Amino acid sequence: TRSSNMDPVPNRMNREMIQNAIEKNSIKSDLMSKEDNICLPEPDVIKLEYQNIQRIDSLQEYTSLVRLDLNNNLIKKIQGLDSLINLTWLNLSFNRIEKIQGLTSLQKLKVLNLSNNQITVIENMDTLDNLTHFFIGCNLLNQLENVLYLKRFKKLVHIYMKGNLFSNEDDYQLYIVAFFPNLTVLDNKLILQELKEKASSKYQAYIEKRNQEESQKQLAEEVLQKQEAELNLHKEAFVEYLDGPHLFKSMFDEDMFSSDVHSVPGIEDLLQSYPLFRFSNTQIDHSLLNSLTSSVIDLLNSVRGYDEINKLSEKLMTLEFKLISKLEVLLFVLVHLIVLTCE
Repeated sequence: TRSSNMDPVPNRMNREMIQNAIEKNSIKSDLMSKEDNICLPEPDVIKLEYQNIQRIDSLQEYTSLVRLDLNNNLIKKIQGLDSLINLTWLNLSFNRIEKIQGLTSLQKLKVLNLSNNQITVIENMDTLDNLTHFFIGCNLLNQLENVLYLKRFKKLVHIYMKGNLFSNEDDYQLYIVAFFPNLTVLDNKLILQELKEKASSKYQAYIEKRNQEESQKQLAEEVLQKQEAELNLHKEAFVEYLDGPHLFKSMFDEDMFSSDVHSVPGIEDLLQSYPLFRFSNTQIDHSLLNSLTSSVIDLLNSVRGYDEINKLSEKLMTLEFKLISKLEVLLFVLVHLIVLTCE
């Protein structure tokens, strides 16, 4: 089919095609006639190779399937596999796939063959924790570091990478062997101890540096997760942002009378001595908040400090009475205006 000068005619993958493949590959079906009406057990293997299939379809009912061979077809997208939760073997080699996707449900998958496609990035395989054999040779991978995505698969023992764009780089195999110490086979060749030692010697410093960076990144992520968890807990208790300046800022942002406070006689003198209360119509001066906090602590540590606090208290009370008096006058004027308007 692939050697033809003309594009092959796509075939539709349907239930009839699947059943024909099952009957062809099943030994039991050869021993039984269709007239017996005997219910055969669900198939565990389906082989649909060289069928010019363009789209994966009609597999929803085959939940017991453990092996699926769809190699040498015209498939462009990995899809229609969500119900195959027992699949351990998937062969999609020699197709036209450009992106790894649609594998989330295949958590039991051990063997994945994506060789001879048009894939540029190894990605979207996070749930394949049981993966042991991964074949992605003869694709369009060009970033050697992208191979490190596979480090998350602790059971991986066999990788096939040959034929990608980065395989032209010198010693790409040493790079892979260095970062995958549990690997036993690379590009269908057994990894000898001599090769492991050579790889370790060449990339040891780089590996240590990268491991340190990953540890720092993981630590930063843990701190961020802890902060987010604490914030969510505070939100549930309706007390979020009480441990920072957000509360004070929001209070002053919503304060419609801040300009009136500035006009109270004696306020400027107070702001010079106690900068916490230095605010505008929309902002509080947060740069002075820490300074005042430190000053208050110093005051509490000395007798002289208590005197200062008493002075501050007296000034605040005096200003409070003045502010109340002014507000009462404004309220009286407002009521008077309303009465005049009604008359």
